[in-house]
Amino acid sequence: MDEVVIRLNAKNHGAFYLMHDGEQAGEMVIGIDGDVLTAYHTEIIPQAEGKGLARVLMNGMVEYVRAHNLKVRPLCAYVHMQFKKRPEEFADIWLKQEGE
Repeated sequence: MDEVVIRLNAKNHGAFYLMHDGEQAGEMVIGIDGDVLTAYHTEIIPQAEGKGLARVLMNGMVEYVRAHNLKVRPLCAYVHMQFKKRPEEFADIWLKQEGE
């Protein structure tokens, strides 16, 4: 079973961690400033790639963002690509930059 957990330091920087089969299989590095969560980088360990785990990790982030009424600044290439693929799914949380 997969589980996504968040760990933040005192400055609200940290990551969402994906636990897969009892071990950490990935992370999404983030920072929270006010009502904006910035997603910086998403990484899945090589032996777990190709199993849809990055999407599981992103779903955990999206669930957290919606539960806490935040917006997402997707600087992470993976998150940004997913937002652009399905803009209607993420319209309520996507903090678009100029030109998007």
